[in-house]
Amino acid sequence: MPAAGADDGATPNSPRSELRYRLFDEGDSLYTDMLAAIADARERVWMESYIFSADRIGRRFAAALARAARRGLDVRLHIDAAGSLFLAPARFLDILRRAGVQVREFHRWSWRDPWRYNRRNHCKLLLIDQQTVFLGGFNIHEENSLHYHGAARWRDTHIRLDDRQMADQAGELFDVFWTRRVHRSLRKDLPPDLFCGDSLVTNRIPRHRHALRRLFREGIRTAEARVCLTTPYFSPDRRTRRHLYEAASRGVQVDLLLPAVSDRRLLQMTARHIYERFLKRGIRVHEYRPRVLHAKTMVVDRRLATIGTANLDYRSLFHNYEINFVTDNPAICNALEDLFEADLVAARQVTLESLGKRSLLDRIGGYLGWRIRYWL
Repeated sequence: MPAAGADDGATPNSPRSELRYRLFDEGDSLYTDMLAAIADARERVWMESYIFSADRIGRRFAAALARAARRGLDVRLHIDAAGSLFLAPARFLDILRRAGVQVREFHRWSWRDPWRYNRRNHCKLLLIDQQTVFLGGFNIHEENSLHYHGAARWRDTHIRLDDRQMADQAGELFDVFWTRRVHRSLRKDLPPDLFCGDSLVTNRIPRHRHALRRLFREGIRTAEARVCLTTPYFSPDRRTRRHLYEAASRGVQVDLLLPAVSDRRLLQMTARHIYERFLKRGIRVHEYRPRVLHAKTMVVDRRLATIGTANLDYRSLFHNYEINFVTDNPAICNALEDLFEADLVAARQVTLESLGKRSLLDRIGGYLGWRIRYWL
């Protein structure tokens, strides 16, 4: 796999022989790599996406999946029924099915069980054969493309992993939802130390429902020098907030990177409602200005890192099904913190003075959003 230059939105491969990786922060580079991987697949192409849009990006992926199916590969596409609502019409999915692609929609609306509609499959996962895994924040839509959206494209982060162990884990997790056996046991429990080695952490099965909260809390609790946290939606639960406060109180530099431009205005106002609590405890809050921020990463002391689909909000931590890659790989940790530092250059630091200039609408929206944060 060729090394990626900084100008194409990717980071070079890890020097650790047991795990080859590539980071992406530009959609066009990621989509090109994903489409090439699909074209080179020999056995299977399994794909999950919260949003799979029938736009120009989605049609390119649909064509690639159809070609793979016609070659006789095991091709599966699992999209979220709510996330792709109105974006992937039935006729679009039927074309894929006729080409031999197995297509399923996760948790379609049902009057017999309306409660399940609240639980969404927020994962973005592509598994190629038994060797390559893509995961992160990128959906399949034009909003992430420089070619189609120009300077207004979304800012996101994704990772490619070329590793048999990661592919085995991803395949097992994909199969849990595909076969609707979410209550079955996976091969092994979560490790005592989530940040030891490389692993995939998910909340897909009942006994792992708290895994993501544990992931964020463990990382923050063990921080000694710095926590760099990027999330588009920020309404952490009480215990996670307490861990952030305690980290700052023991001298850890805590930097939060949140969006100045958001696709979910109420969630942005909700986050701003609690900025003051963090600022008064010495936690630095930055708002990324150029475009919509959708990346979900955390780096601790340049020695621990996670990248994936989970936001630091109630929906990700309590309702949605998510998947994150966790690592103590020094090269990945350094690369993610370097991306964080580059984003800070394009961000403005929030102060108590600037926070006091919020509009009345922003204040009211934040107050109301915080009251219903569990359901947002």
